[in-house]
Amino acid sequence: MSAADLGRSLLEGHRVLAAELVSSLEERGYPDLRAGHLAVFQHIDRRSGTRLTELATRGRMTKQGMMLVVDDLESRGYVRRVADPDDARAKIVRLTAHGRRAASEARRAVQALETRTRRMLGDRRYETLRETLDELTAGEEFSP
Repeated sequence: MSAADLGRSLLEGHRVLAAELVSSLEERGYPDLRAGHLAVFQHIDRRSGTRLTELATRGRMTKQGMMLVVDDLESRGYVRRVADPDDARAKIVRLTAHGRRAASEARRAVQALETRTRRMLGDRRYETLRETLDELTAGEEFSP
């Protein structure tokens, strides 16, 4: 398998899992959420909120990309921006009550998907997959 084939397989795996999550969120009453929105739900501090720049860093996205996701979620009523008490120039992104409920459902949907995947692969293959993906995404450069 070439590197392009590996990349294609990883991307297709991501697409399949993302589609499953979106479908599950729709069934749970959130038909307007998309897989890309999870970058906020996964990385936001649920109680205090998080600066946009920190969300971008945690989500491994550009600030501009994260801003688009936050803008979309804000227009849908899931988050709001508030003044940062420590820096008048900055804003903190906070979940609304609707957003907190959606984040909880998203966590449940992710857990259910992981449980189904573990059941499908079996414990040993699932753990091997997780460990391998963790190694690939650890941020270390590939050695020739």
